[in-house]
Amino acid sequence: MRWLKGLILAIILLAVLLVGILFAVNNQQTVPLNLIWVELPAISLSVWLLAALVCGVVLGMLAMAGVWLRLRTALSRAQRLNRQQRKELDRLRVQELKELP
Repeated sequence: MRWLKGLILAIILLAVLLVGILFAVNNQQTVPLNLIWVELPAISLSVWLLAALVCGVVLGMLAMAGVWLRLRTALSRAQRLNRQQRKELDRLRVQELKELP
């Protein structure tokens, strides 16, 4: 079953790579980018679009970092409380067994 998952993943990655190559080949027009205060050099349209995608992914990851850290902290706090409660439960079970006649 594990090899099937790997095969499906390989097929998906190959398809994404193929689409990316087709995208780059079909968008060879050079386009200058004007960012109001600076004019960037003329580069292939596919490069500008892929750069915008990478910037969006990085900014999205940075935006989610705070939420992720908060959730990790809450998880570790809950796990620590869970361990303490299990120890207390085990101690009470042992105490109850000792009190039986």
